[in-house]
Amino acid sequence: MARESKPVPKTANVKRPSRSVFQLFIRNESFAGVLLLFFAILAIILANVPALAPFHNIWNVEAGFKFGGFILQMPLLHWINDALMAVFFLNVGLEIKREMLVGELAEPKQAMLPIFAALGGMVFPAVIYTLFNHGTVSANGWGIPMATDIAFAICVLTLLGKKCPLGLKVFLTALAIVDDLGSIIVLAVFYPTHALHLNFLIYAAIVFILLICLNKAQVKYYLPYVLLGVVLWYFVYKSGIHATIAGVLLAITIPAKTRINEVKFHAAASHLIEQFRASSNGQVDVLSNSKQLNVLHQLNERVDAINPLMNKFQVVLARPVNYFIMPLFALSNAGVAFSSDVFGSQFLPTIGFGIFLGLLLGKPLGIFSFSWLAVKLGFAKLPAGTLWRQLFAMGIIGGIGFTMSLFIDNLAFTNPEMINVGKAAVLITSVVAALVGMLAVGITGKEKPVKEPSGSTE
Repeated sequence: MARESKPVPKTANVKRPSRSVFQLFIRNESFAGVLLLFFAILAIILANVPALAPFHNIWNVEAGFKFGGFILQMPLLHWINDALMAVFFLNVGLEIKREMLVGELAEPKQAMLPIFAALGGMVFPAVIYTLFNHGTVSANGWGIPMATDIAFAICVLTLLGKKCPLGLKVFLTALAIVDDLGSIIVLAVFYPTHALHLNFLIYAAIVFILLICLNKAQVKYYLPYVLLGVVLWYFVYKSGIHATIAGVLLAITIPAKTRINEVKFHAAASHLIEQFRASSNGQVDVLSNSKQLNVLHQLNERVDAINPLMNKFQVVLARPVNYFIMPLFALSNAGVAFSSDVFGSQFLPTIGFGIFLGLLLGKPLGIFSFSWLAVKLGFAKLPAGTLWRQLFAMGIIGGIGFTMSLFIDNLAFTNPEMINVGKAAVLITSVVAALVGMLAVGITGKEKPVKEPSGSTE
């Protein structure tokens, strides 16, 4: 009894669950990164083997449905990039929301470093790209080198293992999430799919307000959000703003609160577990015990009541997003033929070098300089147990741009030659950034920070 009444340290209630959630997230994303890499390589093979090249024609096949006078048809590639990727953005939006509520972005002081770093990691690449493309037909591609691919980046961190301090892993994950938020804003504002239609924007706003009302009314069921989310997607798609933004808007409205609090759940669950034990008839088959089945039903209701709908959505979406949507996106978008048409293209010195140097040089410089500025101004502090050179090395891994970079590449250009040069640059740079970043983090990870009275390395 004395052991049960012993006070539990505060860190046991906060740090351990937080760490386990982060480690679970790392495991899911790292495997998703491996799968994404596999299908990207497969897409490149299909595009470069002449006998298999026609495979890519499948993405141009028209698909859709008719319902009365309502018709919605588009190529399979658009269904993937506009519809399935909206689900991906829903998942990203939910992760951003979680981080802002209870994660690395919840505390202002804690959030400032990844926010500043992500801002620098977006501004520098865009500026470098613009230096190469200002005044040219390819100037609109400045958004391509701005994004860090979180799945690939975490995959690299997993390969590094203990060579990379945990503080840097958390930092890069938070940075990539803020980076995703910035990319979403850039996508919505600067890369519309066609001319804006005010009437559909108004319809989308009305649906969004209805979703907010569901949230305020504490509606905790999937179906209303899913149905209104589909309607929201259609109106956003027709409005001219990229349809994937509907996923982010839906994520904002998914409730994060629970129907019962921790105290009520603990009391009810403890009582029900005692009932379950007391109603045992000495048999191991629960199915034959109606009292225990009734207790299990009640216990399940309590578990469902304390589990936030936002968390339920994330659990449901994790596998289809990581194991189907992202690999399918890679297979349909990463296929580029590395031929003289690409390496001899007139756009290589502008688009190719702009993306390559934007990601490989702009990312680490932007992340490092803005982080340094935030620390020196007193807005933030370095992650515990890290050195500045380690943070710069981590910034190189931030130059892995894949999913969002390819996504924006398809929106920035209409010329197939420009799109292919952009894809090739993104793929090549991502591989180089991964290899150089791993080497840099591996070397600097062996160094230990010297503790200073100022606590600048804490």
